[in-house]
Amino acid sequence: MKKTKILSRLASCLRRCTQAGWGVCLALMVGCFAPVAAGTFVRVSDGHFVRDGKPYYFVGTNLWYAPILASEGQGGDRARLGRELDRLHAMGVDNLRILVGADAGSDSVNHVRPYLQERPGVLNDTLLRGLDYLLVEMDKRDMVGVFYLTNSWDWSGGYGYYLKQTGHGQSPYSAGEGYNNYVRYAAAFASDEKAQQLFYDYVKAIVGRTNSITGKPYRDDPTIMAWQVCNEPRAFSKEAKEGFARWIARTVALIKQLDPNHLVSTGSEGLYGCEVDADLCERIHNDLNIDYYTIHIWPRNWQWVAVDRLVEDLPNAYLRSGEYIDLHQRMASKAGKPLVIEEFGYPRDHNNYSRQSTTGARDGYYSFIFNRLLESYRHQGILAGCNFWGWGGEAVADSTAWMPGADYMVDPPHEPQGWYSVFDEDYSTIQIIEQTVAALKP
Repeated sequence: MKKTKILSRLASCLRRCTQAGWGVCLALMVGCFAPVAAGTFVRVSDGHFVRDGKPYYFVGTNLWYAPILASEGQGGDRARLGRELDRLHAMGVDNLRILVGADAGSDSVNHVRPYLQERPGVLNDTLLRGLDYLLVEMDKRDMVGVFYLTNSWDWSGGYGYYLKQTGHGQSPYSAGEGYNNYVRYAAAFASDEKAQQLFYDYVKAIVGRTNSITGKPYRDDPTIMAWQVCNEPRAFSKEAKEGFARWIARTVALIKQLDPNHLVSTGSEGLYGCEVDADLCERIHNDLNIDYYTIHIWPRNWQWVAVDRLVEDLPNAYLRSGEYIDLHQRMASKAGKPLVIEEFGYPRDHNNYSRQSTTGARDGYYSFIFNRLLESYRHQGILAGCNFWGWGGEAVADSTAWMPGADYMVDPPHEPQGWYSVFDEDYSTIQIIEQTVAALKP
């Protein structure tokens, strides 16, 4: 390792230590010079991702259900997993954003099944071995993954699971008219230290795991690009913002203590995930244990476009999305960190869900996002990657509502199946993805 690289890495670790306790600091310093870390893990250097010694700009996708497919139990389909990974690899998509596993959900919610965590401290070993198998299969295809550890929403348990364990009752259903009730319920997580401690125990079990197939500790596996605190973490109220920020800070410090080799990110939507408070957004992302900024962009969900004007309202989607990207680029640039648009989506034409429906409007929106990434790539900018939401592959929906036994696709159980999925026969969308990937190659 060159002297300049050693000094740069040492300086970075020392900066992190200023915010950490002695235990965290010692782990960070060990990780700085661990032989396993040399040239294999995705790193951040001077505000940019580096992989195998080269700048890393990427087009990725969301594939939250991959560990379930990788298991040999309920919902498992390793043959399909192999085909999906092969398709993505052929497209040049090498970055997958994945849910580690679902928690037992509320009786009132249509949620992911099977559960990885049904009771505190009791994890489904079949699903854990599925996660191990997934990492092996991704490594074969030179893919990396961003793994989020929980969810602010009820479709995979998340906040609601932990609150239920500490006496808050069943989670209300966040869909439709139940949204405001859910927000009031979920806001309690930011101040419930018992619920948070249960989550920390779970983090220790996952991040500290050793792969049952390879015998390799997760901390030593470069197939993991990053650990992520949560899918779309939110305070859910102005009053909860302080507790929310403390929880994020404590979680990322714990992850770095357990695993100094990997990057850590929040999983945040950005400003809209921070009670529209720019100071809060910068505060949680500027923590020295956070390696990069994340944002999500949802033009339809955020009512930037009308459901019956998906084509006509594309100019407004471009305008609002561009402003949102610009805002977070300024934040990330000031902090000297990369930025990833790790979720973005647009409905199929006429808001249809069928595999046979066309995707002209979505293709237009994808092209806009990808062009922003390509512009950053050409100018060595900090916008370094984007993960479209998401890959549905060969899945076929039996109905608009997911139920156990139906194919998994990227649309979670509470949303219409097929709404945002990119299927393996969406040839025009796939062509745009492939062209973008090709343009990112040196």
